[in-house]
Amino acid sequence: MDVNGVGWIAAIIIGGFAGFLAEQFMKSNMGVFMNIILGIIGAIVLNAILAFAGMGFTGWLAYLVIGFIGACLLIAVGRAVRR
Repeated sequence: MDVNGVGWIAAIIIGGFAGFLAEQFMKSNMGVFMNIILGIIGAIVLNAILAFAGMGFTGWLAYLVIGFIGACLLIAVGRAVRR
């Protein structure tokens, strides 16, 4: 089984890196586990939205970029809900 052209193990590693980059970019203090969760969930949610809009991307670089953007959006939504 693969996720967007990458395997499950690669999706976890790339998602964790995307979450880490989003954490640094958004200046939020979260742990490694939360970075992985935000990166993977961000990538899955944004991929689903893009697929619904008719755009599909594959490969590890696309997964990284989409995971980064998705994680940033999740951090922003989390901050808005907390206030």
